[in-house]
Amino acid sequence: MPRLIGAAQAVTTSSQDAKVTTFNSSGTFTAEPLTTAVQYVIVAGGGGGAFGGLNGTGGGAGGYRSSVPGESSGGGASAEPLSPVTGGSAYPVVVGAGGTASGPGGNFSTAGATSSFNGVSTVGGGGTGDRTYGNPGVQNGGSGGGGGGYYDTGGLGTANQGYPGGDGKYSNGSNNGGGAGGGAGGAGEGANPSSITGNQGFDGGVGVASSITGSPVYRGGGGGSCGRFHSENAGLGGNGGGGNGAYYTSDGTGTIPAPQATPIYPSGSPGVVAQAATANTGGGGGGGSIGGPAPNPPGGNGGSGVVIIKETAINISTASSCWDLRTVYRQLKADDWV
Repeated sequence: MPRLIGAAQAVTTSSQDAKVTTFNSSGTFTAEPLTTAVQYVIVAGGGGGAFGGLNGTGGGAGGYRSSVPGESSGGGASAEPLSPVTGGSAYPVVVGAGGTASGPGGNFSTAGATSSFNGVSTVGGGGTGDRTYGNPGVQNGGSGGGGGGYYDTGGLGTANQGYPGGDGKYSNGSNNGGGAGGGAGGAGEGANPSSITGNQGFDGGVGVASSITGSPVYRGGGGGSCGRFHSENAGLGGNGGGGNGAYYTSDGTGTIPAPQATPIYPSGSPGVVAQAATANTGGGGGGGSIGGPAPNPPGGNGGSGVVIIKETAINISTASSCWDLRTVYRQLKADDWV
């Protein structure tokens, strides 16, 4: 680079390392000095699963939004733009709680709570329940809760955040099943009223994977469901923290018989009540119903949400000064420019 004889420009380099901050509860994010934009994954709390007199229904997963390049938001949406911030400034972060499950008596499970950061918010997962006790039906949410009762349809998911829950059906004591909760990455399974046979549990919708913290992790799975009195197959929670639905039989043995055995619930193992979703995944809770393995087991609670923020590594080099054309001309004329 041309320079004055005997003088050199000073070059200053400023840098900061990449940093990932995970909020498992509400708090404050302070941006590093050089940061101007951040990546995020924001997941709301999942809805609680429900006890039903006719079938057990799964809670919907919390809404899922991501700005990680190349990854997905919920509901099949692409990654959103990076979130602009000012270095050194503080930003409030809200992490939503999971919804509360319902037990015997007809109470409706509650929806999950909203998570938010820097103007970006997600909708809590839908609650659920059947109409046996006069409930109004399922709730929409980030992802919808599963449908219960006789022919209740699953709740709707929020656009670009999650999917709907599955439909439920009850026709008599031996042909029924609750709908599973929707997930951030796929709809909850449900009954096809024209073809369901036996007492069925259905799987919750799958969540969405993100590598914002390093290795891929699924979050936002819907809650599994179950049939009345017993389930002839297990309704599993969706990959991403969804709770499993209750799984048991009414053959009087108190254990899972060989025809209904699964790798998770082998022959001779005891039945299980509905499971809560995993904390800080935004998963929906599993559903429980009348019968067993415990007397009238309740549904499982929804999982709390999470907010993850990533600042990428930054390196900035600046020169101390530059020369205007008049200075260059004078130095050339004086033969002091090389």
